[in-house]
This record gives sequence, structure tokens and C-alpha cells, in this order.
Amino acid sequence: MKINNQEVKIENYDIFTYRRIRRAIGYLGISLPILLVVLSFISFFETPVQHSISHYYYTNLREIFTGALCAVGLFLICYKGRGNISVWKNDNLLTNIAGVMALGVALFPTNPDIISDKMYSLIPLNEKWIGWLHYGFAALLFLIFALLAINVFTIRQEKEIQTPKSVLNENNIYRFCGYSILIFIIMVPVAEKFYLFPYSTLVFESLSLFTFGIAWLIKGRALGDKGVIGQKLYQENNSVSTEKVFEE
Repeated sequence: MKINNQEVKIENYDIFTYRRIRRAIGYLGISLPILLVVLSFISFFETPVQHSISHYYYTNLREIFTGALCAVGLFLICYKGRGNISVWKNDNLLTNIAGVMALGVALFPTNPDIISDKMYSLIPLNEKWIGWLHYGFAALLFLIFALLAINVFTIRQEKEIQTPKSVLNENNIYRFCGYSILIFIIMVPVAEKFYLFPYSTLVFESLSLFTFGIAWLIKGRALGDKGVIGQKLYQENNSVSTEKVFEE
């Protein structure tokens, strides 16, 4: 009997750990663009606001940009989600690929504004095609972020028929975030081509990271799951936060 109790306790701690990793990923996604822009207004860093998040690689804030992306990448690789026959719903596979893509975005920078400037990357060449690796990694990364929100995060409740569901049900939020990521990323090249407004790339990249972060924070139950929040978001009637139960 003690063995069964120990197994349950270990399982609870595993869930608690997964939630903390999800929240860490979410906080990093939301805080990265905010931190970069805020620090750009502090004269000490001698960094003006860049026209894209990726261009912070060529500023004094490079370590924050690369450090945050590497942290997200490592968290995603260490995060072992559930497998699935469908590639599009395979949490473990998609998060591992996304982690590698995040590391690629950090380690292979975008092309500098002045192409003759030296590009420092893992490949000791100063070729324009290296910068295109960055765009490829970034595009695939955001695509996987969208797939995770739309196809993977929604699995837990997709078979439930309990009605009525709140508009704030977690699955509605995940789908909203996933489709928003796709729209914002499509708007990046569109806004650049038609010069819609200044800093359009920075704005749409930031919005993509915000919605990505929100999905992971909801999945990590950053708002808790007690009372009304548990009922509206997760369809659970919890008198106390489930994490407090795990900690006991």
C-alpha cells in the first residue's frame, strides 16, 4: 500500500514539474520582447529600438536575446510531452523539434542591415544564405508553436461532452492563441512589403510571442485552478488550488 501511495506522490510531483516548465516557457516568451524594448529606452545600453527582435543580435542586448531563446529551446527539449500516432498531435516530437529550432534562431543570426558587416555564427562564413537559415528556423518554430496550441494543448478536453462550456474554456484560448500566431507571422512579410507602419516586424513578432506565452501560461495553470477560474478554464470544481494538494 505504501508503494502505491509513493507512486501517486511521484506522479503528482511530475505534474507539478511539468506545470512549472510550461510557466517558465510562457514567461520567457512574453518577457523577451518587453525586456528588449524597455532596455532600449535606457541610454546606458546604447541600443535604439530595433525594427525586429532578431536584430537585437547585433546590439549590446544580444546576450538577452540569445540567452532567452536558448533557455526556451532547452526547456522545450527537456519537456517530455505525450506521444501520439499523429505527427501533428505528438507533443514530445513537436516540442523537441521546436527546441532545436529555438536554438537555431539564437545561434544563426539574421542578416545584418549592412550586408558587409561581419556575421558571427557557428558557421565561420560571411554569406547571406546563413541569415536565411535564421528565417527558416524562426518560421518553423512559430508554426510548431501554433500546432502545439491548436492540436496538442486541446487534446485533454476535446473528447469531453460536458455542456455548457464557458467562452473562456482553455481550449478556446489555445485555439485563439494558435491561430493568432499564424496570422501575426503571415503579417510580418506582408507589413514589410507594403510598409504598413514603422516597426511592423517587431510588433507582429512580439504579438506572436505574447500569444505563444499566454497559451503556455494557461497550460501551466499560472492563474491557478481554484473556484471560478477552475470552472471557467478547466471545467474543474476545485475548492483549493491543485498544486497545494501536490505540495502536501
